Amino acid sequence: MKIQAEWMRGGTSKCWVFESAQLEKTQASPDVLLPRLFGSPDHRQIDGVGGATSTTSKAMILHRPQAGDVDVEFTFAQVGIEEAAVDWGSNCGNCSAVVGLYAIEKGWVVPRGDVTRIVTRNTNTGQIIIQRIATPDAGLPAEPLAEMPGVPFPGHQVGLGFLDPAGKTTGRLLPSGAATDALTVGGTTWNVSMVDAGAPVVIIRAEDLGLDPEAYESWFGGVELLLQTLERIRRQAAVRMGLAATAGEAARAIPKVAIVAPPPSTDQGSDVGIMMLSMGKPHPALAITGSIALTLAARTPGTVMHRFLGGFASPTLRLRTPAGVIETWSEERDGSLLVGVDRTARTIASTTIHLPETLDIKAPKAGASLAGATR
Repeated sequence: MKIQAEWMRGGTSKCWVFESAQLEKTQASPDVLLPRLFGSPDHRQIDGVGGATSTTSKAMILHRPQAGDVDVEFTFAQVGIEEAAVDWGSNCGNCSAVVGLYAIEKGWVVPRGDVTRIVTRNTNTGQIIIQRIATPDAGLPAEPLAEMPGVPFPGHQVGLGFLDPAGKTTGRLLPSGAATDALTVGGTTWNVSMVDAGAPVVIIRAEDLGLDPEAYESWFGGVELLLQTLERIRRQAAVRMGLAATAGEAARAIPKVAIVAPPPSTDQGSDVGIMMLSMGKPHPALAITGSIALTLAARTPGTVMHRFLGGFASPTLRLRTPAGVIETWSEERDGSLLVGVDRTARTIASTTIHLPETLDIKAPKAGASLAGATR
């Protein structure tokens, strides 16, 4: 059997994009199908289409609703690399940037004016994301020229606006009810902020980890030595946030971990230094869903970010990441809060993927429909 797919870059991630009908015709559970397509379990993913890193082992499953105000529904899948598993517990903000572009390129949405607005809904979280794509002369430019930190080549400009993003996974912006919590790991107490907006994130001060805010460039090596401790903190946070019953049952993808500090005194171009972890490893740039959580954390009194920022009321927040500075924005619209960030996206390839003859076909689990179901 063969299925059609697009290989696309969204922000600083790459993902395979499938229409739900293409996967459903295989009659295979997506929890079985996707790892085999990607070549997992194998750290190289040598016999599949996976990219062997957390930022390139991703899938987006798109569905076109027949009615309503939403143009495209999509489900994000973080496909395991060393494990034949799929994490459905969160969305990927970077890969979200491909959804509107795909809809225009496939004729699902007709470009209108110099900027085309596409309403999308992520089924993992129920989050509405309003996408704004540059369409000069009511069409996609033949040669996209928009640039962004962390990507060496240009793409189509995509603005992602998360509508009222607080609490989409846990039900509350502050899942524990407190702006700051104390978690004890290995006999040490860590003061953290746990925030759910865009994605659940546990925020830790760099200084508490022994990282020097004035030496941001040296963080990577220090964080590598702390991965086991950070993973234990993350798993405890998952329980405190209500995401798992026990630390051992915590999902790999959420909550995410963000290490934060004031920028170095010589850095006038950012408001905060960030290093985020993705699937247990330092992220080469920044998870965009995580940037939404950090933006609301900066605006929330009592969080570790709000404290060192001395209060924060600016409509923009400049985040220093390993790939450069990413700027988020916030605005009130029709009584709702829109928190967003600008990305770029590009289609890399349109292809036919051949399914292995030995694929273990299983009936989808309850609730595992790919046509807009929340997983």
